Amino acid sequence: MGSRATRRVAPGLTVWRALSALALLAMGGIHLYLVLFSGFGGTLGLLFVLNAIGGLVLAVAVVVTRRALFLVACVLGLLFLAGTLLGLVVALTPAGLIGIHESLDGQLVTTTLVVESIGVVVLAVTSLLAARARR
Repeated sequence: MGSRATRRVAPGLTVWRALSALALLAMGGIHLYLVLFSGFGGTLGLLFVLNAIGGLVLAVAVVVTRRALFLVACVLGLLFLAGTLLGLVVALTPAGLIGIHESLDGQLVTTTLVVESIGVVVLAVTSLLAARARR
């Protein structure tokens, strides 16, 4: 009976795993697009490239890891995505972030807020499901 319950949970977790990887890839893709096609350079451009690489690495980790490492990959992905979202939100404030000031009218800012907010929720759910499956 335990194996049937595992089979029922696994397809749902597989969907959340895929959604989590897509969220991380979308976040990284937005940042890479801004560097390659929108002229973001300097320190911000470097940070965006590192963000894209981090998103790719974590997306792969979410897809390929199993058991305890899967939970670790999910939590790291969640923290990474939440940190990126927090960075954008702080950059939108009058104080800015390390001298970077952004506005809602900026290129892909609204899209990024939506993608990263959804990604945080998706990765939070995936992390909770991974923690439950581990028990």
